[in-house]
Amino acid sequence: MMGTDSEVAFSVEQMNPLVIFENETSYASNQSATDQSVGGKIDIDPCLGRYIYVHNLPSQFNYDLLKNCRLLTRGTNSNMCPYMVNLGIGAEIEDSHWVLSNKSWFSTNQFMLEVIFHNKMKRYECLTSDSSLASAIFVPYYAGLDISQYLWSSNLSVRDSPGLDLLRWLAARPEWKKMLGMDHFLVAGRISWDFRRQTDNVSDWGTKFRFLPESKNMTMLSVESSSWNNDFAVPYPTNFHPSKDREVLKWQSRMKAQNRSYLFTFAGAPRSDLNDSIRGVAIEQCRASRVCKFIDCSSSDGNHCDNPVNVMKVFQSSVYCLQPPGDSYTRRSIFDSILAGCIPVFFHPGTAYAQYLWHLPSNGTNYSVYIPVRDVKNWKGNLEKILLGISKEKELAMREEVVGLIPRIIYADPRSRLKTFEDAFDLTVKGVLERIEGVRRIIKEGKDPSVGFAEGDDYKYTFSQWEKFEEDPLL
Repeated sequence: MMGTDSEVAFSVEQMNPLVIFENETSYASNQSATDQSVGGKIDIDPCLGRYIYVHNLPSQFNYDLLKNCRLLTRGTNSNMCPYMVNLGIGAEIEDSHWVLSNKSWFSTNQFMLEVIFHNKMKRYECLTSDSSLASAIFVPYYAGLDISQYLWSSNLSVRDSPGLDLLRWLAARPEWKKMLGMDHFLVAGRISWDFRRQTDNVSDWGTKFRFLPESKNMTMLSVESSSWNNDFAVPYPTNFHPSKDREVLKWQSRMKAQNRSYLFTFAGAPRSDLNDSIRGVAIEQCRASRVCKFIDCSSSDGNHCDNPVNVMKVFQSSVYCLQPPGDSYTRRSIFDSILAGCIPVFFHPGTAYAQYLWHLPSNGTNYSVYIPVRDVKNWKGNLEKILLGISKEKELAMREEVVGLIPRIIYADPRSRLKTFEDAFDLTVKGVLERIEGVRRIIKEGKDPSVGFAEGDDYKYTFSQWEKFEEDPLL
């Protein structure tokens, strides 16, 4: 439910439709001032309904974090500074032993999405410095990098203070007052659950940023969404950041023609606390199979998963890539497998089907295998047998679909722009604009836009929502 704070909660009576829709008037006046009639034809502004205004935040919320990159961690003692180069995509991978294509692959950290997204936004073709023209307002807060400094702190005030400071700053801005933040959005490079601590118990994980009244009125994009309606999932950043369309086409052709010697593969680390999950079963069955390759991400024998060459080499040689949930529902490995033309195998709807609604097909079995495992203790399935039972025709059709998804799940090099393909950034911006336009329509109809905007959906990640895929998951 939306907060009831009198300064934040919406009521239709409070809103002046002329104020809420002043951007429509501005568009019209801007169009009449700039459009030219040529031969009786009027050139329509191509950015009409697509303008985005970017807040110029105090540097403490973004650029200072990059300057102090040695204070940032990704849950370990790793130095994040090397990942900051090339506008957040990391250093170019120069010697991949013919596994990767040249000039398009980088050592990208999975937590760098907010930096990459911000730098891509700077090249967005419909930016405006006039917020009255904007259909959406972007908040370039590096939320994930910010809280990574404090997530393990026992002081809850320390954990929560950066988010509180940001919201105070936003709420004082004139841009906020127009729609009380419902036209604002931000991007986080960590999962949404890191921002949704529900109690003030020190042992509870994360910050309470997304439960603060002002934050509830914003849309947050993150690599894994929560079960609340104002969170949306967008793909993890991979290591592939092409600068030209031909680089994408060349890679797609190569993945279609790839020789695949393994039936299935799993890349991950064993977790002693996840013995009762399908993850443990996947590792056990993969190790016991002659047609499966297990990449132990906890090892240091040259197969460590931090090296994309090692992972992609095996994924490219595999027909299917197992994607069981780990610490959370989703995995960056989903997108690595798609990049490699390796058909993902899901065991829970929350791993992909309920997540990446703007980027992946609504019919999950077109591009993946779904083996629902509700209770691993009672599950007696054999992965090798199940996957061998899939027809060659179905396998080829799924791979064709997977390879076709590659442009949709990558972030092109932020220093350039693809001309033909829409990448993950383009699809995300389109999704945000459609969401905010839907809010404006509700307001125009005289309804309360806060109804349902930030409500929780307790059934979002339940198996029952995806029973349509369970009837015959292999057909």
